[in-house]
Amino acid sequence: MNDEQLYAMRHSLAHITAQAVQHLWPDAKFGVGPVVENGFYYDIDLGETKISEADFPKIEKEMRKVIEANYPFERSEKQIDEALEWAQGAGQPYKVELLNDLKREGTTLASELDATMMGMELPAGIGGAAHDSVKSVVDVSFYTDGDFTDLCRGPHAESTGKVGAFKLMRVAGAYWRGNEKNPQMQRLYGVAFATQEELDKYLEMLEQAKARDHRKLGRELDLYTVSPLVGAGLPLFTPRGTVLRDIMAQYSNQLRMARGFTKVWTPHITKQDLYEASGHWAKFGDELFLVTSQETSDKMALKPMNCPHHTQIFASQPRSYRDMPIRYLETTTDYRDEKTGELGGLNRVRSLTQDDSHVFARPDQIEAEIDGLLASARELYGTLGMKLRVRLSYRDDSDAYLGDPELWQSAQAQLKAAVEKNELDYFEQEGEAAFYGPKIDFMATDAIGREHQVATVQLDFVQPERFKLEYAGQGEVSLRPVMIHCALLGSIERFLSVFIEHTGGWFPLWAAPEQVRILTINDTVLDYVQEIEAVLNDTVLMKPVKYNELRFTRDDRNESLGKKIREATTYKVPVQLIVGPKDKDAREVSVRTQSGEEKVALDQLKDYLINL
Repeated sequence: MNDEQLYAMRHSLAHITAQAVQHLWPDAKFGVGPVVENGFYYDIDLGETKISEADFPKIEKEMRKVIEANYPFERSEKQIDEALEWAQGAGQPYKVELLNDLKREGTTLASELDATMMGMELPAGIGGAAHDSVKSVVDVSFYTDGDFTDLCRGPHAESTGKVGAFKLMRVAGAYWRGNEKNPQMQRLYGVAFATQEELDKYLEMLEQAKARDHRKLGRELDLYTVSPLVGAGLPLFTPRGTVLRDIMAQYSNQLRMARGFTKVWTPHITKQDLYEASGHWAKFGDELFLVTSQETSDKMALKPMNCPHHTQIFASQPRSYRDMPIRYLETTTDYRDEKTGELGGLNRVRSLTQDDSHVFARPDQIEAEIDGLLASARELYGTLGMKLRVRLSYRDDSDAYLGDPELWQSAQAQLKAAVEKNELDYFEQEGEAAFYGPKIDFMATDAIGREHQVATVQLDFVQPERFKLEYAGQGEVSLRPVMIHCALLGSIERFLSVFIEHTGGWFPLWAAPEQVRILTINDTVLDYVQEIEAVLNDTVLMKPVKYNELRFTRDDRNESLGKKIREATTYKVPVQLIVGPKDKDAREVSVRTQSGEEKVALDQLKDYLINL
């Protein structure tokens, strides 16, 4: 089944879901039912009646009746006024509202529901979404199967019997048209695939994802916490979680410092003027946390990104072509006023730490600099065991971007050439660029097959121009540098959500907050434990992170060995050293890892751990 057929199948199932709900609750009022990733949803208003997961079996049973009947999906068209009569007669106020918007403006004004999404035919000469000159639509389309008719663009499957395998998953509240001032509807989600085998595989992946959920593991492994007194989207990292943050940032930084990057530091607040000059204030003003001073009238904000600050370090002194490239590196926390409803665990936060870096380069240095950053990204994610492909993120035809379109075309071509030169698996997507330049976005596949956006490399001709950055060329001619943005981890918080779930909390030895735990069988071995600790104190891992001193603890409580092992395993400590009288006598330790248990001589323990 190709993508178009899969889309039509999922759209048909949204339609069938609404049909089944109407059979069970005849007074149901319907909003919209679009296709989403891996499935569909339908927004439904049942008044005081609330759907729960306990209702799913009877809804699915009703859906299967419709499917078994194999009704054909029949398309028809009505003029807008005739469609309004239908919606009013059917007691569907949300459809009436959409149709009235379409009649008045040529659009529903909902982001996912412009005229083309609703299957409307616009006046001649007007194509696609709403246009200023559009005052009305001509016809709207309907689909009917059996006893159910819905306002819908389609497409649909040929009949209800050709919709593959499905399962209702959850129900959630959703404000009509995304506006909290509107009524709250019930959004009924389902997943759908061409075959039962594909559905089963997906459901199995979801079960694995549930067990690996970073929010669950974050609590169990004592990595981070949240507090209502601190605020939503502002995670607090514990000692163990802070070690994990720091070691990953250290690795990311070391990869770039090996390529000539030097650290800088910038403050967490700045004047509005900086972001007005960069263009960020106009583009992201609604996402800024504003800061009020008692001493100055300057408008200020918590910094949402670092690139404008780095331009000012570059501009602080004269630069020559001989100085280029100049590479800055800063791991720092930025702040963005994300919507409360979009916050979740570490995936989406208001305080995000970026392992940010910027290169100021001559045009002839672009290729080499991008090659180096691509190599660093491949090394990092290769170490983590995550397969990479890249998305080339280009501008579209909208007015959401700054800068000369010809420069954009040149920049996009250079990024594509770099990706092809490095033989990276890639795909292209318009509309995903930053407002100042195109991007190479790295997409990493985790252990259970999910793909996540992680690192990014961005080419920027706009900010150097807006800030009038210069360097002296040969003959003292003033030239404009090119700016290259790169974050290998991206947001460290979001990266950690991916990394925790990728590993299931079983971090590799070099990254684990607690790498080794010594478990004693009884008190007779405490003197021998001191000798083991001396070996551990002298052990420093040098790869992949350099100067990584071993992190270990001792559990010498008067508890059973079984209990100690269970607790160490609960915290997913990668190396457990079990020490008993026999180990003391033999001058060895029992080493317990995920791979099993083996005896290691004390004088070989250091090399064993270094090479583990």
